[in-house]
Amino acid sequence: MTVTYIDPPGLPENDVYRHVSVATGSRLVHLAGQVAWDGGDFATQVEQSYLNVATALAGAGATFADVVKLTMHVVDWTPERMPELLDGIARASAKLGVTIQAPASLFGIVTLDVPEHLVEVEAIAVLD
Repeated sequence: MTVTYIDPPGLPENDVYRHVSVATGSRLVHLAGQVAWDGGDFATQVEQSYLNVATALAGAGATFADVVKLTMHVVDWTPERMPELLDGIARASAKLGVTIQAPASLFGIVTLDVPEHLVEVEAIAVLD
């Protein structure tokens, strides 16, 4: 499977993700949203959610290199929380030894399944 991440000219530049992923392959892998069941502050929950995504991907024979789309649902999101979000992603990336760059969407929401959960991360991957 090949995934090529691109940022077409004319779209805003950012250091967090690429705007487009082009994948070739024959199997789609859709992950349920992953949360941090052990709690912790926001950055710690972001980190654990991404580590759980990696575990779920591995269960399907995939890695973050196969991810074509990420979706984050964040309770009480405000732009001021961006440094914490980026810290959690960076810590997960360092632990996994990967660069997480798939296109991503972030949705601010009122609540998740239980009050302790602050973030949920979903992923879609493509495999040969």
